[in-house]
Amino acid sequence: MKKRTWIVGICLVWTCFAAEGLAAEVTGNVRITGRSSSDVATIVFAESLDGNPTRPAHFKVSQRNKTFAPRVLAVPVGSTVEFPNDDLIFHNVFSLSRPAPFDLGLYRAGSTKSRTFTAPATYRVFCNIHPQMTAIVLVLPTPYIAEAGTSGDFRLDLPPGRYRLTAWSERAQPVVKEIQVGAVAVRLPELVLDESGFVEISHKNKHGLEYPKIAYDPLRDRRPQ
Repeated sequence: MKKRTWIVGICLVWTCFAAEGLAAEVTGNVRITGRSSSDVATIVFAESLDGNPTRPAHFKVSQRNKTFAPRVLAVPVGSTVEFPNDDLIFHNVFSLSRPAPFDLGLYRAGSTKSRTFTAPATYRVFCNIHPQMTAIVLVLPTPYIAEAGTSGDFRLDLPPGRYRLTAWSERAQPVVKEIQVGAVAVRLPELVLDESGFVEISHKNKHGLEYPKIAYDPLRDRRPQ
């Protein structure tokens, strides 16, 4: 449900272009090789080589059942992301990713904290209490963003011009292609992402230390404090 909400929000931007007769439909397919899990988002975005407009917006990443939802969120630079705590326990959202690491601190159930992302980067987000909680906020210097469907199909509505189009997955090197968009629809050749070389690496807490052993106990939050 959260993923659909995000896609609708991006589509509203595209619809404005389409209504003004300024956008052409650009479609394609991303094929993944070497993938061991279907629960991995594939993002496609286009950066104008003639200068990108700035269209920041508000988004949400919920904390529920000790997970982030959505686990991967792509947003235009300047956007604000809320991190509501929908669990009945405390969470502490942080990221050590450069160029703008952040720590939202400890906050209780029903509370919300937010972060405005002013620098494009891939921000890996964690909880300082629960090591199993991981998310990625992909901050991009463009509002032209889509998430490929389960079949790999994607669609972008782009004003005429030259673009650098990127297919991205957290488990593969991105694939980049320059395209020219005119007044008519464009169907792109297949894009291939190779995830066979992905190796998952455990992360540390916000102090750069290993999580204590009790953090991996699934029953820890059910015990009386």
